[in-house]
Amino acid sequence: MDAEDFDAVLRTVREFIRKEVVGREAEIEERDEIPAQIRQQAAGLGLFGWALPEEYGGLGLSMGEDVRLAIELGYTTPAFRSLFGTNNGIAGQAIVKYGTDAQRTEWLPKLAAGEAIAAFALTETEAGSDPSGLTTRAVRDGSEFVVTGAKRFITNAPLADVFVVFARTEPESTGRHGISALLVPAGAPGLTVGPHDPKMGQAGAWTAEVFFDEVQVGEDALIGAEGEGFRIAMASLARGRLHIAAVCVGMAERALAEAVEHAKVTRQGGRPIGEFQLVQALLAESHAELYAGRTMVLDAAAKYDSGEDRKLAPSSAKLFCTEMLGRVADRAVQVHGGMGYMRGVAVERIYRDARLFRIYEGTSEIQKLVIAKQLLADRG
Repeated sequence: MDAEDFDAVLRTVREFIRKEVVGREAEIEERDEIPAQIRQQAAGLGLFGWALPEEYGGLGLSMGEDVRLAIELGYTTPAFRSLFGTNNGIAGQAIVKYGTDAQRTEWLPKLAAGEAIAAFALTETEAGSDPSGLTTRAVRDGSEFVVTGAKRFITNAPLADVFVVFARTEPESTGRHGISALLVPAGAPGLTVGPHDPKMGQAGAWTAEVFFDEVQVGEDALIGAEGEGFRIAMASLARGRLHIAAVCVGMAERALAEAVEHAKVTRQGGRPIGEFQLVQALLAESHAELYAGRTMVLDAAAKYDSGEDRKLAPSSAKLFCTEMLGRVADRAVQVHGGMGYMRGVAVERIYRDARLFRIYEGTSEIQKLVIAKQLLADRG
């Protein structure tokens, strides 16, 4: 996108988030859902398809543009971004990069317009950090696949119109081999979605179990070639990890802004607490880490777009930025003192919301393994 046009998009999104979404954070937290009006406005801004190709109605943003937008989205409750994150990220990108022309034509315009929501059905009870252990099966029956199994913690499952499902199409296979990706519409007979999960934080971002009881789909449901599912999942997650790192930068920016404002206006002993050096130290440490995270994300995105690094840098950025956000959120609560522990105060919510980022789309521990293995591989 032309730089001037993209800057205009950023300004519009920034203004919308600060004027429309931030003011309704308490409502989203209390009702555990995104208001329909906000969903409609987000669709009107093109947020359901910012990373999808322009030919299908998306904005076609590069990774460098994606992370700058993600930083803006991170400024408010993560439930807002979660509503359309899978359309642009792990689910949508699987269709963009590996789907057939028919699949792209059928689903991408709907996803980009916000008329449909996609879910990425990979995680299972015994296949989380290591998805190669998944047991959901898709057994051939003539020209069809019969899908049986269950998925867990699937973002947007209760809202989804289509699922990108990862299942074993080679029943006797183990590990990363014999896994395929299939498109399964939400209304398929035998597919059921459980109630959305009660969580520590990120209210309004719905996750749920998904059950497949002999769900039948045709061969045309295959995304990519049969047996390529694990590679498709990992490629989608790499981009998603960099996006999540950028969201964490935005959340850390909000947490620090709340802490600075509180330090300026709150008084103890007749003085603003921002005049106390130990409070200043908390703010300074957070700013330094936030600056490092932002720089890392922008650099990693540039290397992703150039093709120089689409594995090591995204995992490094996710590891650092998700952990960084936890520390910044913790300091923000500390600056607020007792008020930081009270419901209804922004930093209390941010503190709870932040915890999940170190777990999903690859835990911090998994990122360390990815980084170390890549370093060792690069050394031959």
